[in-house]
Amino acid sequence: MNLSTTKPPVHNNTHSALPPAWDAGWFGIRSALRFRADSLGVLMAAAQTGARYGHMVDLRFGPVSRFLVSHPDWVRHIYVEQAAKFYKTQQVKDILGPSLGNGLLISDGDFWRRQRKLAQPAFHHKRIEGYATVMVDFTQRMLSQWNSASSTRDIDQDMMQLTMEIVAKCLFDADVASDAAGLGEAITTSNKLASARFTKLFVPPTWVPTRDNKRAVQAIDTIDHVLMRFIHQRRAEGLDALRERSDLLSMLLAAVDEDGSGGMTDKQARDEAFTLFVAGHETTATTLTWVWYLLSQNPVAEAKLHEELEHVLGGRTPTVADLARLPFTDWVIKETLRLYPVAWITSREAIEPVQVGDYHFDKGAVFFLSPYVLHHDATYFEAPEEFRPERWAGDFEKQLPRFAYFPFGGGPRVCIGNTFALMEAQLILATIAQRFTMRLAPGQVVEPLPLITLRSKYGLKMEVERRVASSQ
Repeated sequence: MNLSTTKPPVHNNTHSALPPAWDAGWFGIRSALRFRADSLGVLMAAAQTGARYGHMVDLRFGPVSRFLVSHPDWVRHIYVEQAAKFYKTQQVKDILGPSLGNGLLISDGDFWRRQRKLAQPAFHHKRIEGYATVMVDFTQRMLSQWNSASSTRDIDQDMMQLTMEIVAKCLFDADVASDAAGLGEAITTSNKLASARFTKLFVPPTWVPTRDNKRAVQAIDTIDHVLMRFIHQRRAEGLDALRERSDLLSMLLAAVDEDGSGGMTDKQARDEAFTLFVAGHETTATTLTWVWYLLSQNPVAEAKLHEELEHVLGGRTPTVADLARLPFTDWVIKETLRLYPVAWITSREAIEPVQVGDYHFDKGAVFFLSPYVLHHDATYFEAPEEFRPERWAGDFEKQLPRFAYFPFGGGPRVCIGNTFALMEAQLILATIAQRFTMRLAPGQVVEPLPLITLRSKYGLKMEVERRVASSQ
């Protein structure tokens, strides 16, 4: 079957009727409670119901409707074909705004387009390739601290610290090794508190001095302290020195608009730096955490990975030029992002009346688009719950509908750092897997935790063992 031609069924009512509610019991409160207890399970169950109604269903949260879209065509419609009619939701802005400010992740309209244009040069493919040495060198620096032949480590924390240091060096030309522990704790705290606010029927404003609000402010202040230190150091160097530098932060501070007018204020640069720093390291770290878990549970796939690395690299460290000759390494990352997409759900709000599929929606309608749902759809992925890196061989990805697989979003707002993240994940995986294997520590329970990102609920303690490649 050519999956690219698979079309969603059309609902018979082509007028003003909206998709049905998945669970409207207790005036929608029951649905909200179920979503809070098991977000991923509710999404999958609701998508099955929505399949009977044009792949759309109303996830009723009390009096509030959230329309789950579960077909690639409708995702493309919202992300691409009518992208100008959809903004980030006000809820996202209210909850993430206190930390991210008006950065790329939540800004909209002309301001977003201006900021994206100013930041884009830092993610040009040639510049990204230049970051490869930093990624490998920092990974080797971490591995040099794994001295014993066998040890138990918090792999999720190791990956967080490693990617944090890489992002800081590549994008800010800064060393955060001494700040890493405090920054990591602050980012985790901010993530958990923000995620909890999304599932509450009533959220007190951030200025109300509740315990959680105080913790959130303290976490943001911790991150701000480090980022503003970088900004002030750059400003002190002067504009000419900034223009000589090649890191993202210097480019943001030195950038000017096409008409020659001023670039970013310190506040704007802070918002973009905060967004890219937090999102840029956590996405890759979380993906790699799931990679090590999946490889530990799939020894055949792990053996294929080791075989490829030994054949291509022969014990030397990888370079960006090697990536084209490491297809299985790439497939491992792709398959991990399919099973555990870090950005497991996104949302959009209509800024004018829109039609999606058969249904007509008023201005203000909010849509959920879930990579997790579509990535686990058996229509597009055989045995969707199984870890099969080899499924990506040949032209499989080209046969998929464009938005059956979208771990980095899509359309004009596709993740600005997607190429950076994929290259980083592949290089780190290739560097570590040559030298170490990992197995779950006794008693370690693994369960996905859908916060802002899809983390491992109980962390990931693993027994790390040094390996000797057959070619060595």
